[in-house]
Amino acid sequence: MTAGRAAEPARVLVVNDLEASRFVASSWLRRNGHDAIEAATGGEALALLASTEVDVVLLDVRLPDMDGFDVTERIKADPRTSSVPVILISAAYVEPGDKIAGLTRGADAYLTEPVEPGELIANVEAALRYHRARALAEHLADQLTELTTATLAINAAPTFDELVAAAATGAAAVLDCAATAVVVTPAGAVRAADCRDGQAVLRTDTSGLLDRATTSVRGAHGDGRIATVDQDPPVVVALARAKPGKPPICIAVDPAAASGPDDRNLLLQLAQATALAANALRTITEEHNLALTLQRSLLPAALPDRPDLPMTARYVPAAVNAEIGGDFYEVAELDDKVLVAIGDVCGHSVQAATIMGAARHALRAYALEGHSPAMILRRLDVMLQRFHPIEGMTTMCVVLIDPRAGTMAVANAGHIPPLVVDEHGGRYLDVWGPLLGLGMPRPEATEFPLPPGTTVLLTTDGLVERSNVDLDEGMANLKAAVAHTDDLDELCDRVLAKYGQGQQDDIALLVLRRT
Repeated sequence: MTAGRAAEPARVLVVNDLEASRFVASSWLRRNGHDAIEAATGGEALALLASTEVDVVLLDVRLPDMDGFDVTERIKADPRTSSVPVILISAAYVEPGDKIAGLTRGADAYLTEPVEPGELIANVEAALRYHRARALAEHLADQLTELTTATLAINAAPTFDELVAAAATGAAAVLDCAATAVVVTPAGAVRAADCRDGQAVLRTDTSGLLDRATTSVRGAHGDGRIATVDQDPPVVVALARAKPGKPPICIAVDPAAASGPDDRNLLLQLAQATALAANALRTITEEHNLALTLQRSLLPAALPDRPDLPMTARYVPAAVNAEIGGDFYEVAELDDKVLVAIGDVCGHSVQAATIMGAARHALRAYALEGHSPAMILRRLDVMLQRFHPIEGMTTMCVVLIDPRAGTMAVANAGHIPPLVVDEHGGRYLDVWGPLLGLGMPRPEATEFPLPPGTTVLLTTDGLVERSNVDLDEGMANLKAAVAHTDDLDELCDRVLAKYGQGQQDDIALLVLRRT
């Protein structure tokens, strides 16, 4: 049944075993604009209700196969027909208890014959008014529930593609129709999603819908930010933006799905929620890009170009963190030797980045003074205790490579040890030590051979540690993915694609090979 005014035509099922009684009641209903269908028994009535949409049941209490009370209970017990009003009519003398029993067992009204035509029609239309008002309220409640669900999905979307898909899916669910949503990304791309049958399909919008929607809404009268776009086929669009000067978003649906003021208001609320979410996502994206730019400015601008020691490096920010992090790497040429270091200041904040910058510059200064890797770490430990006593805990691994001698001296401060890969396979060097910033005793560096063809990989824990994977397992997975014959750039890209997607922490990665 379609919710609407009580005076709208209704389909009434007239159930009576007397043909004359059915004819009279049906005639009165048809004269008042209603459609009447007939059944002679309770079984026939239930069969018709199972296959035909009915707005009201006019039911005789005395039927040959079952009484009207039983039929009423079965109608009300079936979820498909439980909301259909049932009006009982009794031709026999009615005790007060009979009426009470009928109403208690689910009837919406109880009449006794003889019934005047006006009384019958008035009862039918009163039942319709209540039924339609209830149906309308239930429909609106369902729409509001879908609106809440859609708004939650929109606000939870981490990317613009997921945002526009959530907006289209939400509009389709709220208005029970096909829907299209269009947003503009920070890069200026116009992304759209079409939702039909509950499935959202993403595309780059080249149809100009957003421009036509903006023009149509600007010229609309009475609907504010909702208007009809005259295209083939025409659509109703809701346009919204978070604040003046920001790109708008639009949601488009079939005009029949947004013909009433309630539907249009719901559509506009969904568009406004999408615009606010798009603005928040745009701000996060801009902050993330700014943080990434700042982070990269604190890393080496270029790596040494040495034929005897080719190397490459990557920095990947956390997928969901807009703040700047404390991961870094450093490479410094010291006459005939090369100092390589990688580190991670705990936390994500401007302060973590500041400490990282200070530690990196101090590292370079201590290296240029000629200190050994272990002494560099000791001096850094003192510096962090003095100037950053609470927030300065840092992990770091320092490697001093002598390409001519084919050796490397490694000192570690709570960091993932270097992964060394050669023709015999991969292994993590057995080098350990306490974090920087704690003032604990620190071991001397350990010297290892570095034969030609050996690959050394240094990384921060963002590449190997995640919530559902043990650190040892993550390190083992990385070791299995590296071969000593890999091209260095291809190696970095492959392991980042495999293990670095969607990580909650930044990733610094540096790979070198002695030739």
